[in-house]
Amino acid sequence: MLKTSMEPLQPPASHFAIAAQGWLELGNAKEALKELGQIDRAYWNHADVLELRWQIHAAEQNWERALMVARELVHSAPARPHAWLHHAYALRRVAGGGLKAAWKALQPALKAFPKESTIAYNLSCYACQMNDLGEAKRLFEKAISIGDKDDIKKRALSDSDLRPLWPVISKM
Repeated sequence: MLKTSMEPLQPPASHFAIAAQGWLELGNAKEALKELGQIDRAYWNHADVLELRWQIHAAEQNWERALMVARELVHSAPARPHAWLHHAYALRRVAGGGLKAAWKALQPALKAFPKESTIAYNLSCYACQMNDLGEAKRLFEKAISIGDKDDIKKRALSDSDLRPLWPVISKM
């Protein structure tokens, strides 16, 4: 029987997931994937396992697989903001994807998660890279109104996606 994304992972699946996270933190995606491979298939589509699978594929820069997993995550756990962020992030990087596709994919999340500053921040990055600086500024202002202004501003001033806005951001 498949486990739903709402049920917590149970041992031994939770132990393998923790070990996989540890390997990821050590920068070893290959070992992390081995740990996940030991998880019972009943948990394979569990949101926590999908999240780890996405992180592994992203660490490997295997964007095709990351996108596939992100789509599963959005489908099985649409209430998780990171599902939408991961989907857009991978979509931006796959062949046939790109900025406009990522922008379009992340738009629904802006309304669904009005208190998630990372969504507005990422959309600001996409708008900036598409040369829509007015929209990029508006979304950046939304991000700092939701989240920690100093942390977001510091991150933004080292984020090359927002380089065209750096003069504006530095004055905020």
